[in-house]
Amino acid sequence: MKTLLLSIAAALLMLAGPASAADTKTAAPAPAAAQKAPATADKLDINTATEKELSQLAGIGDARAKAIVKGRPYKGKDELVSRNIIPQSVYDKIKDQVIAKQGK
Repeated sequence: MKTLLLSIAAALLMLAGPASAADTKTAAPAPAAAQKAPATADKLDINTATEKELSQLAGIGDARAKAIVKGRPYKGKDELVSRNIIPQSVYDKIKDQVIAKQGK
């Protein structure tokens, strides 16, 4: 009888073990997501980015990248459209990827 109870207890522990391990694996990615850098760190600063970095944005080729650099400094990223550097359709594609930081 004692052996039967020990066998049942061991079986229950084995069944409970993987479930708790699975819970641990599920919870592990949450802290990694919490450590993600702020969104502004991922944005490209149009006041300091190189022509090469700018040309990699959607709709921005070498000519537009040169025009962006030539038109510096920008008070806001929306000046790319208001100063006729890029069309509104291109701005709509890149507006979430760029920022115009002000110099110190």
